[in-house]
Amino acid sequence: MLLTLSCDDDPADDVQLPEISHRVIMTSQMDFENKVNLNDEITFGDVSVGVVSRTWTFPEGVANISGSENNTTSSEDIVQAFFTQLGDHEVKLHQTFQSSAYVGTEQRGTELDTTIVVRVLGNIGANLSANLLNSDGSVGEALTIGDNSRNEIMAGSTVRYSITTTGEPENYNWSFEGGDPTTSTEVVEELDVKYKKLGEYGFGFSANRARPEGGYELTYTNLVKIIPSTEPVTLDAIEATADGNIGLNFSREMEPTTIDMTNFSVSLANAGVEIPATIASVEVDPNEGNIVVISLENDRVYNDDTAIVSYTAGDLTTTDAYPAESFTDLPVVFKGNNILNNGTYDYSFENSTAANWPYQWWGAPWDAYNLEISTAQAQDGESSALIEFDPNGGMIIAHTDTSGAAIPFTVEEGKTYEVGVWVYVETLSEPDTGTLFAPDLRFYWAPNTDWGVAPNPAFTSDFALNQWVYSSFLTDFGGVAGDFTLSIRGYNQDNSTVTRFYMDNLSISEAVLRP
Repeated sequence: MLLTLSCDDDPADDVQLPEISHRVIMTSQMDFENKVNLNDEITFGDVSVGVVSRTWTFPEGVANISGSENNTTSSEDIVQAFFTQLGDHEVKLHQTFQSSAYVGTEQRGTELDTTIVVRVLGNIGANLSANLLNSDGSVGEALTIGDNSRNEIMAGSTVRYSITTTGEPENYNWSFEGGDPTTSTEVVEELDVKYKKLGEYGFGFSANRARPEGGYELTYTNLVKIIPSTEPVTLDAIEATADGNIGLNFSREMEPTTIDMTNFSVSLANAGVEIPATIASVEVDPNEGNIVVISLENDRVYNDDTAIVSYTAGDLTTTDAYPAESFTDLPVVFKGNNILNNGTYDYSFENSTAANWPYQWWGAPWDAYNLEISTAQAQDGESSALIEFDPNGGMIIAHTDTSGAAIPFTVEEGKTYEVGVWVYVETLSEPDTGTLFAPDLRFYWAPNTDWGVAPNPAFTSDFALNQWVYSSFLTDFGGVAGDFTLSIRGYNQDNSTVTRFYMDNLSISEAVLRP
């Protein structure tokens, strides 16, 4: 018997393979946290496999469903909606599948419920207020906000600008004519600005977000008028300039005709060896009238130098005729391009919480400390880290993002960097137990960790209290390029008392070394 089967009679054609149910839900804004502008469209899509029925449910009175007279429910696979109310709104989807549906790699059943939260944002807006700060740092008189208001402020005074925004902007740009700083991109509600130069100055602020796109800008011309002061002039900082000169940063503008360079002296040393230093000129910076620039004869200041400046009171006065006071043996601080200012590392403690500076699980005694973000003291900006080492305790912390990952910075091969920190010590005593080592901070990097790195700083018994002090060290991070992370270790194991201090403005900047 001969049996002949044609291709058209293949029995496999009659086999009914079961369709696998799989939940797949999408929105047109899913990559942007489902944020939309008020009255803008968002599309919901149910592209699941094996769906028998579905019901989308929208909150009552907050959305209009495109092409439908019913604005609360829909059974369509693709739904377009316009939200008419600000805030967070829950859109629910109920699905029935022909078989137990997969969600990812896990089967969840034949009936599934999903909630999608849509955030509806309004237009970006901003409102400004400002107050003069009193000499003790307390908030003083409010400024009148408006074009040509010309609020009279004495030179050397500080104004606290406060901004209130709507619409959840992501980026800020501040502009302070005649102020210090002159600009800022910090996303904060308050910024303190010091005015040192006489004149009339405006204010600018803009805020924006990328998605959903939006922005706002406000400007005020002649908002402040800086007038002569009756307060003493102060020396706010002594910093090396990019070309190796020394900049004396006074609290207000200095009168160029009152400079006598014989009243100034500079001492240099490198690796403990004194270097003869002769002053070539002392001049007011033509662009920043509150900065007096000291230039050296046939030399400059290098990062690995120890540079000391003194001034004996003479004729030097401000432009409003207030005399500068003497100062003796003040160190020069190097302020280069801080590579920690990379948009993610909160080197100045302005945009992070204590949770972003967590303990790194070294065990005792490195867990015996307390850290909080404080506004009681700040070397710059509004905030710093307040740290207390417990008696016979210590600390080990790192800077992490919200996922707990250490935030990196990038260095270049063959370059030397200066790692700096500002500290304000309130409570300190001499070591009285164990090996009698002084409390200290040490900065460890990874990879290529140098476990023998020196203290930065060591809190010795003669350490200056109740004032901001800068400390730094030099390193090449092992001579290799790449991404590195920092851990900060604190030591108080040999002290039976608390060590308490503020830490601010961490920096890593390229160093120029003496040849």
